[in-house]
Amino acid sequence: MFCGMLVWYGHRRSMDSSRLDLLQGTLDLMVLQTLAAMGSLHGYGIARRIEQVSGNQVLLNQGTIYASLVRLEQRGWIASEWGVSGNNRKAKFYSITRAGRRQLAQDAHDWRRLTGVMNRVFAMSPDTEEESGKP
Repeated sequence: MFCGMLVWYGHRRSMDSSRLDLLQGTLDLMVLQTLAAMGSLHGYGIARRIEQVSGNQVLLNQGTIYASLVRLEQRGWIASEWGVSGNNRKAKFYSITRAGRRQLAQDAHDWRRLTGVMNRVFAMSPDTEEESGKP
């Protein structure tokens, strides 16, 4: 799923450049983690929880979250069933599957490795030739 791909995912940049764009696969990872932590939720609840945990740095529209849910369900990483939401409306509730938990563990491991590499890259000292103005 994550595979370290550097393809931009989010569509919020034109609306507010202070919002974070998501790398491809990151939203799926967030959805899996949210379901693992919170249990069964409907799509709206998943989106709002991700927004809340991100401090509203990630804002999800209905199309974005449902595209992720369809993708995850097709891969067998989540399952769904119809139920009634808190406001007494019919809603599809999603839960993480055993295969989804395995995928989440692998993706979380890969994510931690990638962020470790990126932290080391950003910690590099500036090139001394650039500081001195020499070519």
